[in-house]
Amino acid sequence: MLEISDLSVRYGEFLALRGVSLEVAEGELVVVLGANGAGKSTLFRTINGLMKPDSGEITFQGSRIDGRPANAVVKAGIAQSAEGRHLFPELSVQKNLTLGAYLRRRDRAGVKSSIERVYELFPILYDKRNDPAGSLSGGQQQMVAIGRALMAEPRLLILDEPSLGLAPLVTKQMLEAVVEINHGGITVLLAEQNAQAALGIAHKGYVIENGLVTLEGTRDELMDNSEVRRAYMGA
Repeated sequence: MLEISDLSVRYGEFLALRGVSLEVAEGELVVVLGANGAGKSTLFRTINGLMKPDSGEITFQGSRIDGRPANAVVKAGIAQSAEGRHLFPELSVQKNLTLGAYLRRRDRAGVKSSIERVYELFPILYDKRNDPAGSLSGGQQQMVAIGRALMAEPRLLILDEPSLGLAPLVTKQMLEAVVEINHGGITVLLAEQNAQAALGIAHKGYVIENGLVTLEGTRDELMDNSEVRRAYMGA
């Protein structure tokens, strides 16, 4: 579904990604591991059209998307829940969710159906639907952020650090929701610092260090890798 080939991205003179290549097959849940500053968010922002690559290619469902504007990438079938949530805190939960369907806004029946599915996935959001998003707990705000991305009806959902700052129990609930989304037919590309939890739900993974892919493999291969265990699991 998604193929990234020899991707390099610069911030001015700084080379943030250096020849990154990875693949995500349809139906997979793929995790990208790496410390802060490793290049995970830069990778996702480039896939989404928020940054332009210095070189390399990004292909989605057989078509080149590198260099396309962000709205065209969303229209092609990719949506992201960014690190930090980026909600509109004074708007209601329902209005925040509805904004995720902006490109589909004329399809009122479809938008209504999408928001009902989000409420089925996160029932607490239905109870809070008229509350300002900024009044919610951190976990509930993350649910809104993921739900807003789902409102675009993506084929590929990109999640950037969805458990960041959340308590262990809430993290567990959030990753269970990610599995449910994936089982519902949406391919997922996930960046996560909680390596053990993320690999526990993934089909395969990649490790990025200093803008380079240094390891890749199936869930079991990475879980059993001594370097991964030492660097990301404290074992």
